[in-house]
Amino acid sequence: MTAFKSILVANRGEIAVRILRTAKALGMRGLVVFHAADRKTPAVEMADEAIEITGSTPVAAYLDGAQIIEKAKKARAEAIHPGYGFLSENAGFARAVAKAGIVFIGPAPESIDLMGDKVRARNFVQQNGFPVAPSAIEDDDPATFVARAKAIGTPILIKPSAGGGGKGMRIVRDLSILEEEITRARSEGERYFGDGRLYVERYVERPRHIEVQVLGDAHGNVVHLFERECTIQRRFQKIIEESPAPGLTPKERKRICEVAAGIARAAGYKNAGTVEFIYGGGEFYFLEMNTRLQVEHPVTEEVTGLDLVAEQIRVAAGEKLPFTQDDIKSKGAAIELRLYAEDPAKGFAPMTGPILAFRPAEYARVDAGVREGGEVTSAFDPMIAKIIVHGADRAEAIENAQAALAGTVLLGCKTNSAFLQRFIADPMFKSGDFHTGTIDERPDLTADPEPSAETIAQVLAAGALALKPTRDAADAVPALHAHLGAWRN
Repeated sequence: MTAFKSILVANRGEIAVRILRTAKALGMRGLVVFHAADRKTPAVEMADEAIEITGSTPVAAYLDGAQIIEKAKKARAEAIHPGYGFLSENAGFARAVAKAGIVFIGPAPESIDLMGDKVRARNFVQQNGFPVAPSAIEDDDPATFVARAKAIGTPILIKPSAGGGGKGMRIVRDLSILEEEITRARSEGERYFGDGRLYVERYVERPRHIEVQVLGDAHGNVVHLFERECTIQRRFQKIIEESPAPGLTPKERKRICEVAAGIARAAGYKNAGTVEFIYGGGEFYFLEMNTRLQVEHPVTEEVTGLDLVAEQIRVAAGEKLPFTQDDIKSKGAAIELRLYAEDPAKGFAPMTGPILAFRPAEYARVDAGVREGGEVTSAFDPMIAKIIVHGADRAEAIENAQAALAGTVLLGCKTNSAFLQRFIADPMFKSGDFHTGTIDERPDLTADPEPSAETIAQVLAAGALALKPTRDAADAVPALHAHLGAWRN
C-alpha cells in the first residue's frame, strides 16, 4: 500500500539513504534536499529527485526550515521525513510543515513541545507517577536554583533543558565548583541550542543507559518495541547499542518497557519515539524522551523484524498500527557499532580525509552515507556508518560483530574500527559488566597497541616494494640469463 506518492527527506548522510530505501520499497518517489558539500553522496545519487539548498554553512542549510518547506512545495512533496538531528525535534518546523499542507512524519508539535523539552517532560513524567531522579529545575525559582542543587548532594549532573547529544552536560562531585560549572553549562546551552535554561539531577554512579522504543498511532494505540542497551558512550555520545540489554532480569525488562509505553500513552504520543532511562542498583529513572527516530533504531528492527520507517510513514498517513503489544516478539540479539572518523587514542578527536576505499562487510547490515571516492569533512558529525549484526543469542551476535568489523575496509581516513574490535573482544564487554564511564576507566582499550617486530618488518618490506627502484631491481633479468635469449632446457 502506498501512503503517499512522494516523500521528501529533510536530512543527509546514512539516515537519508535509510529513509529513501523504505520510501522506494513502498512505491513512493523519494526526494532529498542537499547542500553542495553533499552533491556526490549516496543519498543524492539514490533519490528520484535531489534538490539543492543553500546556507552560510552546510549545517545552516539543513536547519533552514523555511527554505526546505518552500523547496518541498515546489517539488509537490506530500510528506517530509526529518530523520534525526537538524529539524527532527523542532516543533516550529513541524507546525510550519503542516501549515504548508504537507504531512510531517513524526509526532505532533504539541508532543515535541512537551516531551522534547527536558524540563517539561520531567515534570510531566513525575506528575503522572513515573520514576524520576531527585532534581532541581532552574525555572521553578531561579534565585534558589544553586541552593536547591546543592541540597541534592553529590554527585549531580547539570543538563541544558533544551539539550541533546551530551552538549552542556557536566558531572559535579565537588560543590565548591558547582556555580562555575553551572555558568559553563549555561554558556554551552545558549551556544548549541539558543537556550541557557538548566536543571540538575542526582547522578547515578556507574549507571547504565537503557532506552525503550515506543510507537503510537492517531487512534490511541501505543506499543513498545522492547529495550536497547546504550551504555557504551564517550562524552555522553553512544558508540555501541544492543538489544536485549544484558543484565536485566525478565521482571526488570517488563517493568521498564511498560513504564516507557505508559509515559507515551499518557502523553498521547503518536509516531516513533524513544523513552530513555538511567538504570543502576536495580532502580531506573526517567532521563528524557527523544521525539524522533533514533540513530540506533536498526537494533530494534533486527530483533523485531519491523521496518520502523515504514511504520512511521503509515502512522503519519493516519493508519492504525497493524499489530498489538502481544504480536511483537523479540528474537535473538542485535548489536550496532558506530563507525566514526575519529582517533580514540587522542580523546576521540574527529578526523577528516578522503575515502580511498570503502568495502562494507557483505554479511552484515551496513547503513552508510558515504561512498568510495568521497571525503569526510569537518562540516558534519564524524559518524561514517553503522554496522549492524544479529545472532541467535548475544554470544553469536558478538562473534558476528567481530567478523563484520574485520570484514569492513575503509582506507584514507582514520576511524575507530580497531578500538571497537578491541572493546567488543574484551571480557568486560562479553560479560555485560560495564557502565557509562567504562571507556574512561579503560585507557588500555583506547590506546593504539605497539606494533610487533614482525608487523614493522612487513610494513617496511611492503613500503620498499612499492618504490619503483626496488621493483625495477627485483624485476631485472641478470645479464647471464638475458644472454641465453628464449632458449629453454
